[in-house]
Amino acid sequence: MRKVVYTSIKGPDEDSAFSPVVQRNRRTEQDVRESGLTWSIGRNGIYIEPDVEYIDGYRARGEITNSAGDGRCGYTTRDELAFAYARLLLDDAHDGRTVNLNGEPITQRELADHLNRTFGTELSYREMTSEEFIADRTAELGEFFGPIIGGIYDGIRAGVYSDTGDFAEVAGRPHITWDEYFAEVAPR
Repeated sequence: MRKVVYTSIKGPDEDSAFSPVVQRNRRTEQDVRESGLTWSIGRNGIYIEPDVEYIDGYRARGEITNSAGDGRCGYTTRDELAFAYARLLLDDAHDGRTVNLNGEPITQRELADHLNRTFGTELSYREMTSEEFIADRTAELGEFFGPIIGGIYDGIRAGVYSDTGDFAEVAGRPHITWDEYFAEVAPR
């Protein structure tokens, strides 16, 4: 049997600088569904690893700043996604399904708390307007990536990433908790 497992993304379908990326993924999802092959589609949550890798930048600023506000984000890890995609590939129970793959949604303030406990920082969260955050990200990442990152955080604020997802059903076990994850990445 031939099977396609497509790695897609969650995100705002409209009204965001990230929306064109999401729309391209939705078109590819449709192509996969119409391929005539057996298929499964996973929509990834936001990777949490970049926040951990950016700890020195956060430390230098003394805060996490973005436009997410009080929105909850269903982050995930690359390792958890690898496990879930292996299950999508090998388990036919999810054939013909589109599933959301993310962990328990958290706010940016909760993310700051996890980073503080893990890295001994004293970060706070400060909300920026969408325009301020896009300008900030564009200054650091350039004209292409800055608006895209801004669009992701606009999606967080709008609640696009706030569902609990289908990870446990697909993986046959719960997603790693954020306490467990941050204990794993803590400096030794």
